Amino acid sequence: MRRRTFDVLATAAGLVIAVVLLVAGGLMLWGHSVVNDQVHSQLAAQKIFFPAKGSPELKALPAADATAMSRYAGQQLVNGQQAEVWADHFIAVHLVKIGGGKTYSQLSAASLANPKDAALAAQVQTVFRGETLRGLLLNAYAFWQMGQIMLIGAIVAFAAAAIMLVLSLLGVLHLRRVTPETELFAGLTTVTAKPVTAS
Repeated sequence: MRRRTFDVLATAAGLVIAVVLLVAGGLMLWGHSVVNDQVHSQLAAQKIFFPAKGSPELKALPAADATAMSRYAGQQLVNGQQAEVWADHFIAVHLVKIGGGKTYSQLSAASLANPKDAALAAQVQTVFRGETLRGLLLNAYAFWQMGQIMLIGAIVAFAAAAIMLVLSLLGVLHLRRVTPETELFAGLTTVTAKPVTAS
């Protein structure tokens, strides 16, 4: 194969790969933007605010949960990372207190077995609402996290596209220096094996 033909094929393939990576990076960047905007607008509409630093709500939490919540003290909950903190370090703590460590499923079964217990029925309703809100916030966190992964993917795709463009440019420059007659493996010499004779 002629060296020039190989360089043309390699350069064209590099340009095609660069275009594909640029398109993929653009789509992932768009996906990141859509997910972030949706998560932000949906969470902002809920108007949830973290307790202020030093507030009784934070002091009532276990130390690890209070530390996690204090990072966003006084801020409005507007992104997935904040949603995960609120769900796992605020709602979950209160659900354990309200339900005595039992889940909605366990409390509901107990309430069905004792339908006249109004206090237990109210406890079931409160835990159900809390677990529902916690699940919704954790779903927002999951979508937000996917958006972050898309952003990283877009950055990687753009970086790889830039590398492929540089390599393709070097291929074009190399094309100008190679004569049309040059063979790809012209510098290699073939070695022929000599037959072995018995002495």
